[in-house]
Amino acid sequence: MILLRLFFEFCKVGLFSVGGGLATIPFLTDLGRRTGWFSHGQLADMIAISESTPGPMGVNMATYVGFTTAGVPGGIAATLGLVFPSVIIILIIAQFLQKFRQSKAVDAVFYGLRAASVALITAALLQVARIALFNRTLPDGSTQLFHWPAILLAAAVFVCVKFTPLKKWHPIVFIAISAAAGIVFSM
Repeated sequence: MILLRLFFEFCKVGLFSVGGGLATIPFLTDLGRRTGWFSHGQLADMIAISESTPGPMGVNMATYVGFTTAGVPGGIAATLGLVFPSVIIILIIAQFLQKFRQSKAVDAVFYGLRAASVALITAALLQVARIALFNRTLPDGSTQLFHWPAILLAAAVFVCVKFTPLKKWHPIVFIAISAAAGIVFSM
């Protein structure tokens, strides 16, 4: 029964998260809240790991949640659930591609989907920023409004991105530096 639920829940995520992996985050936040399969902190970890590992972010997160919930069959069920709607939609569109190619209605729908995609990605950005930068729970159980090391790190990354010579570096260098900074700040 859990495999069917994993497939169905991730099928809903895959159907409505237009815009890629980041667009799945608001839906995954809701899924974690409703099912208890993962916490906000675990979601933040999934995002970080999914961003730094090969493969689509949404698929990586679905596989992780499915695996932690029901082992290898759960990982397969969640992953298939996430990609199933896209595969079906692409197969249907491929059948009618020539007919849709010149349609103004289809152009209007895709134009509207751009706005929906931007909204979902913005919502994901705000949720990740809230988890990473604000309302940090300390080991003694108290909370602090700002997570200063993370805010300083975010400011440093912003400055480095604007610094032209660093734009020529390979992305793996930034992943390695980020991993090292994460290890240092988690101590």
